[in-house]
Amino acid sequence: MTHPEILRSLIQSVASGKLTPDEALDSLKDLTYESVGEFAKIDHHRQLRTGFPEVIWGPGKTPEQIAQIMEVMRLRNPVVMATRIEPAVYTALQLKIKDLQYYELARICAINPAGMEPKIGGLIGILSAGTADLAVAEEAAVTAELSGFRVQRLWDVGVAGIHRLLSNRHVIESSSVLIVVAGMEGALPSVVAGLADCPVIAVPTSIGYGASFSGLAPLLTMLNSCAAGVGVVNIDNGFGAAVLAGQILRTAEKLRV
Repeated sequence: MTHPEILRSLIQSVASGKLTPDEALDSLKDLTYESVGEFAKIDHHRQLRTGFPEVIWGPGKTPEQIAQIMEVMRLRNPVVMATRIEPAVYTALQLKIKDLQYYELARICAINPAGMEPKIGGLIGILSAGTADLAVAEEAAVTAELSGFRVQRLWDVGVAGIHRLLSNRHVIESSSVLIVVAGMEGALPSVVAGLADCPVIAVPTSIGYGASFSGLAPLLTMLNSCAAGVGVVNIDNGFGAAVLAGQILRTAEKLRV
């Protein structure tokens, strides 16, 4: 049961006399946040506030901690997701959570209902400059899909072979918002933004030779884009780009109502 459904059910139960106000209050005590051992406090109200549930950041946590957090979160969230999960950590988690799904390239673990359908209109187009950028691009794609958005992928269309991008203009033209992932010099988002009539979210990656400074060079290129309509997230932050794209589509949905 999702948070809005829990709240609605409690309010209806109080209104009908099935629960007293004190009983409802007792039921609500863990609804805002819930402690997991001594190491985590789960923010159960985040989906109500922002439209997205809390997501687990994997690095720095043991498999045991991640598993405990996921088991608590699954009771109140339709999808539970952990990011930056390496294969060895997934192997340990799989022993504890039998229905855990793993998206290896994206390094995301998730507990989610089979066959989830997109809940919000619009299309998120995700482009990667090179094959080496795919881990970050897939993090964005899987995050968006697990969050209930429709995604279209277009990989390996960097500016070194610009004809590969231009022969796929239909992806740009059909998208409601674009996420463009690039390392090296990071020029692709500027090129795409010059062709697109929708917001472009640029994601610099840490892919490149020494003078790319682990993603700083493409980050600065994207921040200095001469094309209008480009927003930039942090280096390798595919997850953040997907959430931002989702918020853009959610806002558009609200404005249509």
